[in-house]
Amino acid sequence: MQLRIRKYQDPDKETVRSLFSQGIQEHIGPSFKNAMSSPLYLCFSLGLGVTGYLLASGLGALVLVSGWAGLVYYCCHKLYADYVRGRLQADMQDIQASYMAQPDDCFWVAETVATGKVVGMVAVVAKKNGAERYGELFRMIISSATRRTGLGSRMTQAVLDFCKQRGMSKDSLRRCFVV
Repeated sequence: MQLRIRKYQDPDKETVRSLFSQGIQEHIGPSFKNAMSSPLYLCFSLGLGVTGYLLASGLGALVLVSGWAGLVYYCCHKLYADYVRGRLQADMQDIQASYMAQPDDCFWVAETVATGKVVGMVAVVAKKNGAERYGELFRMIISSATRRTGLGSRMTQAVLDFCKQRGMSKDSLRRCFVV
């Protein structure tokens, strides 16, 4: 599959917003698994199970532990869903204004050459700390179908080249994968 990286255009908006939403919400499952496997949550789950068993039966233990797991999953889902909703109403609502209005900011999409389908995105925003100018990388998301193809490296290199062209040193690029 041949892919090309190009600057964002307004007709890409809905596809990019959908890719962003899907990419962020993929973190719900791993977040839940990570939370439930933490020692604190494991101890709490065990405590609920023992309490349910002592107060009721095996079914009581199952109900309490299942309720606890459901609550943790709901919290993980809500956290990511609220984040996506907030970003879609803020910077992802007007990508041109948020990521392309300044000359040292940019937003790229990766698309398949054959179909023109957008399969990845990345943004860079110029920052300044004293005399040092650097770029922060934002919103890097690659569709699950095109992962492990080197696209992430190519998109990162596009950001590095962009920053270098604008006088920012390669060492000063801060890779902020806070999406």
